[in-house]
Amino acid sequence: MGDKRVIDFLHEHHLAAFSVCNNQEMWCWSAFYTLIESEFCLVITSEEKTKHIQILKNSKESMVCGIVALETTNIGQIRGVQFKGEMTLCSEESYFNKYRVAYLKQFPFAVLKGADLWIVKINELKFTDNRLGFGKKLLWSRPQ
Repeated sequence: MGDKRVIDFLHEHHLAAFSVCNNQEMWCWSAFYTLIESEFCLVITSEEKTKHIQILKNSKESMVCGIVALETTNIGQIRGVQFKGEMTLCSEESYFNKYRVAYLKQFPFAVLKGADLWIVKINELKFTDNRLGFGKKLLWSRPQ
């Protein structure tokens, strides 16, 4: 992801809303995230017993979508990111340590929770920034 405006926006925030679905169910949830710029992915935590993880595990694909948005009533200041990506459990030891350090650096209280680390590899993104002009959208897709 080359656009600094999107990267800066994602760094300014820390809470995303996600959704997941399979043929029978769908669910939304919120999670704190850490952005890993070099891989353009989000690191989140979640527990195996949650409804969204169970739906994800029962899905043929590991796709989720989500949003990070600035809360404002000023139309000229509206900004937000909508994204679609692949969510996978972080299990490889070398990656686990890297992602864990990044997550705990931003959210040190998470060490007490003990939840699993998950990686959301962003594959498609739309950034809305009304400061660039009303309804201005920047689109991005991960190269195949």
